Order: sequence, then C-alpha cells, then structure tokens
Amino acid sequence: MLPVIIFAVVAIPLLVIGFLVVSRNRRAGEHPATETDADRERTEREFAEAEAYQEKWREQTHGEVEEERFP
Repeated sequence: MLPVIIFAVVAIPLLVIGFLVVSRNRRAGEHPATETDADRERTEREFAEAEAYQEKWREQTHGEVEEERFP
C-alpha cells in the first residue's frame, strides 16, 4: 500500500510537470517570440499554398492510380 501512495504522490506530479514543460516548449518553437505579424501571415500563407498543392497532387495521383488499376 505504501509504494502505491509514494508513486501517486511523487511520480504523477512529475509526469504532469514534464508534460507541461514539453507542451510549452513545443508552442514556443512554433511561433518564436521575435516573430512579427507579417512573419506569421507569411507562414500561414505558405502553409495554405502547400496544402493546396498537396491536395492537387493527391487528385492527380489518385487519377493515375485509377487508370493503372483499370486500363
């Protein structure tokens, strides 16, 4: 019984703190403090362009796969 209590009191808070630290570091890496609004807009625009290109590529590739399956 005592090891379970020690585990609950020590390990669980350490896991929660570790998760919060990793989460904070991940968020800080996504948008650096020196990033301006123009930089954010450019990044969002580039992501949107990349997603549009990826969708176009998927449609083309899907069509090619369909043609290969059923000649």
